Amino acid sequence: MSETVRKTIQDGRTVLGIEFGSTRIKAVLTDETHQPVAMGTWDWENRLENNIWTYSLEDIWKGLQGCYKSLADDVQEKYGVALVKLAALGFSGMMHGYMPFNAEGELLVPFRTWRNTMTGEACGRLVSVFDFNIPQRWSIAHLYQAILSREEHVKDIAFLTTLAGYVHWKLSGEKVLGIGEASGMFPIDSEARDYHAGMAEQFDGLVKDEKLGWRLRDILPRVLCAGEKAGVLTQEGAKLLDVSGRLQAGIPMCPPEGDAGTGMTATNSVRMRTGNISAGTSIFSMVVTEKALSGVHEEIDMVTTPDGSPVAMVHCNNCTSDLNAWVNLFDEFAGRMGIKTDKNQLYGTLYREALNADTDCGGLVAYNYFSGEPVTGLNEGRPLFVRTPDASFNLANFMRSHLYSAMAALKIGNDILLKEEKVKVDSLTGHGGLFKTPVAADGRRL
Repeated sequence: MSETVRKTIQDGRTVLGIEFGSTRIKAVLTDETHQPVAMGTWDWENRLENNIWTYSLEDIWKGLQGCYKSLADDVQEKYGVALVKLAALGFSGMMHGYMPFNAEGELLVPFRTWRNTMTGEACGRLVSVFDFNIPQRWSIAHLYQAILSREEHVKDIAFLTTLAGYVHWKLSGEKVLGIGEASGMFPIDSEARDYHAGMAEQFDGLVKDEKLGWRLRDILPRVLCAGEKAGVLTQEGAKLLDVSGRLQAGIPMCPPEGDAGTGMTATNSVRMRTGNISAGTSIFSMVVTEKALSGVHEEIDMVTTPDGSPVAMVHCNNCTSDLNAWVNLFDEFAGRMGIKTDKNQLYGTLYREALNADTDCGGLVAYNYFSGEPVTGLNEGRPLFVRTPDASFNLANFMRSHLYSAMAALKIGNDILLKEEKVKVDSLTGHGGLFKTPVAADGRRL
């Protein structure tokens, strides 16, 4: 088998996908049967600078190059060959956020990630104009908030994109986005498979007195569906990706997508009445709907599959960050006691203990708001753990309260979707770190 894979790699018949997650950049190389044959990773973390959640451009390129090197090293170690040619290449990343560039290609303000909750005023106005929910993390919300706040850089914007769109642009020269990722920038017309033309005109009318010198469609990436050509890896892009200089240019690239699209594809949840829940730093559910919702709900976003079909998404900013902090505390304590722990075993042990808890968590309550949470109207993170003096304070109840907290905001949105909108779901697949421990976090026994 390894000899077959080695020849596939040497012949340039493998496909590489790289995703920028919130805490880890992941690279997976697959063969012609879609089986993973090598992988690479790079851990990173966003920073709160000047009250803005951000990653620097240096973080992005250091992380991408480090992740690719990790993959190339894995290929060399497993198969004894260098990674030189690829059949195809694609990028995905955490959706939304704000990366505005001027005509010279310079980033005008530090990257504002999906985690920021500073656009409430803009969202309120846009929802009333569009009659369509605009979440705080969407690119159009950040853009309009910058306009409302009279930020100097706005007049100089020549291109606005997302993290995945930025990386794709720098490696291919193409200013494009996959339709699923684009649906986190601005509302999509699923019939036209493009930005909603009427809403784009409404936005231009809304800001016409600002005399900005650009129209919205002029600065947004071109929308592409899955399977459409999105350019090739340029010579400059190849050097950016692989600092060793071995990787050849000319590799076909697919439209850059968001983590929502990769989650739908990975769980085979792209048909109507299928859905998935992605649980990590943030948590979100996505259900491919049969029809439009009856009304506008601030808790529910309308995005699309990678081929443009409508998807109802409930996105919550907070999931495992506070939970991870507590697990790290247990790990630190074990180290002080001279006990060397395996992180996977530690997580599994703690999660399984939650199965032994009281159904009401013994009166313990966890608030896992590491950052702001638009679904529940919280602007800034304030993680808390509280209990009454007579609460049943034990490990099982403690862990169950945190697992409940990780899911609580998501349930609010899904109750609206399932109970009020009567959306039908035939299957719902969980993926992400929270679900690695069987049963504990899937709701069957919690």
